[in-house]
This record gives sequence, structure tokens and C-alpha cells, in this order.
Amino acid sequence: MSAARIDYVELPSATAYELTRGFYAKAFGWAFTDYGPDYSATTTGDVDVGLNGQPEEALSAPLPVIRVDDLEAAFDAVSKAGGVIAKPIFAFPGGRRFHFIDPSGSELAVWQTAD
Repeated sequence: MSAARIDYVELPSATAYELTRGFYAKAFGWAFTDYGPDYSATTTGDVDVGLNGQPEEALSAPLPVIRVDDLEAAFDAVSKAGGVIAKPIFAFPGGRRFHFIDPSGSELAVWQTAD
């Protein structure tokens, strides 16, 4: 598996999606790309930020997301290292990902682009 790094942080914003989106745009000049009516993200290619306005999907805490080149290998490595799979591999616009719980109880996601 090649180097993996956090390149995305998803912020829960189900209770104030439009307000949160407007706040970051105004406070920091961030431009967002919409991925439906209740999800948008910066797409600078650096460490991007996603706003999840989906009440049934958004977590109660920020979700760090680790980018990898081989999602299946990462899934296997996380499982073998003792991570608890919270959401198995699933597709979303732009790629595929899974969620896991680390030994301290933090939830993270791992993703691979669709390219």
C-alpha cells in the first residue's frame, strides 16, 4: 500500500447546512461544489472540506478521511490491525469509501477516487 494521508474532513451540518456553507464562504472565501441538495465540498485538491447536511448520514463529530490507492488493501489492513468496520465499502460520487472505528473510539473513513 502506498502512502496514505488525510486529505478530506467532513463536517456534520444537518442542523444548519445553508448557514454553515455561507459561513465558510464568507469567513474564508471557500468555494463549494454541490453534490446534491445537502452535500457540498471544497475541491482545491489540498485538504478539502465536505459539508454533510444529510440528517440520517452526518456524524455528530468531524470525520477525517484518509485517501489511499487501494481501498480493498486498506480495508484488509484496517481489519487486521483491529479497526472495527462501521460502514463497509460503498460508492459515492467521485469514488468509494468505508468507515472504521479506531481503538480510541474515533470514527474515520478511508477513500479511493473513481479514477
